[in-house]
Amino acid sequence: MSAAATDGYMAIELARRSPDAQVTGIDCWGGMWEYSHDACEANAREAGVADRVTFQRASAAQLPFEDDTLDLVISNMVSHEVKDVADKTQVVKEALRVLREGGRFAFQDLFQDTQLYGSIDDLLRNLREAGISEVRFVATGESAFIPALLRLPFMVGTIGMICGVK
Repeated sequence: MSAAATDGYMAIELARRSPDAQVTGIDCWGGMWEYSHDACEANAREAGVADRVTFQRASAAQLPFEDDTLDLVISNMVSHEVKDVADKTQVVKEALRVLREGGRFAFQDLFQDTQLYGSIDDLLRNLREAGISEVRFVATGESAFIPALLRLPFMVGTIGMICGVK
């Protein structure tokens, strides 16, 4: 990928690894919408997946999809950045709203920051009560591939992943 090499990377890589998938990347991109959107599309063309990847401008707090329609929802370090919702758990629930029953999800964010999400136990219980059949938490900062110096709270120490099945 050449144009701003990481623009659209997750959506493009998912399409590249899943040849039968139709993939939509969502971001609000702020004032950089035209530049970022064009860079994402250029990267998708370069990767050979432009026919199966689209990019839409939208807030993660109000996704432009009907309830229960997507097979997979992924997010990497997005929910805590959403400015139009104070309760970041609501951003996670919005992503799960569009996931069909039996669909899978994986979200990585600052889930161990109790000011943003409360306790992990409360977050997981809240998601189960919202209809998620299977959910687990992985503390990214405790993973063996993360060097010890990066495990500090101001580095990756509060990052974690929740994943599962609706």
